[in-house]
Amino acid sequence: MNYIMELRKVVGTRPLIMVGACVILQNEKREILLQLRKDNNCWGLAGGSLELGETLEQAAKRELYEETGLIANKLELFNVYSGEEFYYKYPHGDEVYNVVSAYICNDYEGKIRIEEGESQAISFFDPHNLPQNISPPDLPIIREFIYRSSL
Repeated sequence: MNYIMELRKVVGTRPLIMVGACVILQNEKREILLQLRKDNNCWGLAGGSLELGETLEQAAKRELYEETGLIANKLELFNVYSGEEFYYKYPHGDEVYNVVSAYICNDYEGKIRIEEGESQAISFFDPHNLPQNISPPDLPIIREFIYRSSL
């Protein structure tokens, strides 16, 4: 998050439009991978903000690897999200309006590892038995994914 951190030095905690990507990763049982985030103590998707010169797909793959140790072999664009519902105020006060490209990944490799700076735990969950404390910016994405998967 170097680009955003550099901007924060100039604008402080004021709202920024933050462009990023996340990954809805499913295992062979169709369970969804979530990480327990350290910043808000909520479960969320692997993802993060775009760096300068990076494509959204590159950001999704990079964030997945950095946060989980898994390598996405193939990503499929699920949807792009923005608007009031994607406003978020971090516990430390930074405000953002997220623009998020969500990708689905069923083809991956590697071994799960916890990135201790960002995550407390990583686990797969049945889509119909998710933890109660889902990270607010990820909740509408996960809800839509579950809804569309059940059609």
